[in-house]
Amino acid sequence: MVTLYGIKNCDTIKKARTWLESAGVEYAFHDYKKDGLSAELLDSFLAELSWEDLLNKRGTTWRALPDDVKAGIDAASAKTLMLDNPSIIKRPLLDTGSRKVLGFSAADYAALFN
Repeated sequence: MVTLYGIKNCDTIKKARTWLESAGVEYAFHDYKKDGLSAELLDSFLAELSWEDLLNKRGTTWRALPDDVKAGIDAASAKTLMLDNPSIIKRPLLDTGSRKVLGFSAADYAALFN
């Protein structure tokens, strides 16, 4: 089963959902704010993707962090940060069942599903 992870009102999530629906791809949507983020789920992401790739350093959640937290970030603190603030995870995260893909690109999605 294909699962799309993110936050419902994110513009990039909306684009990804529109693409999946128009392409006829059945998927489940996991909203971090509604459905939460368990340590086990985050570990499954980290088994395939690095914490550096998962951590969104361009978003408002990151920018709002104190400078000392940002300067001292490492794998353990990043994991804690993502569990406490799932909105800091890059979006969307698409799990095809065989691989996980970060971000949205119509061309990349087309390559995955065609």
